[in-house]
Amino acid sequence: MTQMPERLRRLLPFARRPPEAAVPARPARQGHNLFEAAAVYVAACAEDDQVRAEEAANRVSPGALSFGVNELACRALITLARERNESPLSVARSLLGLRNESA
Repeated sequence: MTQMPERLRRLLPFARRPPEAAVPARPARQGHNLFEAAAVYVAACAEDDQVRAEEAANRVSPGALSFGVNELACRALITLARERNESPLSVARSLLGLRNESA
């Protein structure tokens, strides 16, 4: 398996910990909003705040966090594409440093 770029690894909760690492017990959930948790998690990762990212990741299930992060990414991509007057694919490839290819 190829190595994942560090920035991407920080955004994916399942890719941050090695498989042999002990997973701490999650505190009892109190109905945290998955979108709030995703927003805090992504912002913390962007600011390289590991403590806040872990705290946000523990608010909701990994599946819910993944869904929230995906929804945030989609909305952000659509917003950037509209601002740049480009297609979402073109913006996504640009953000990831990929060469734009004609479709």
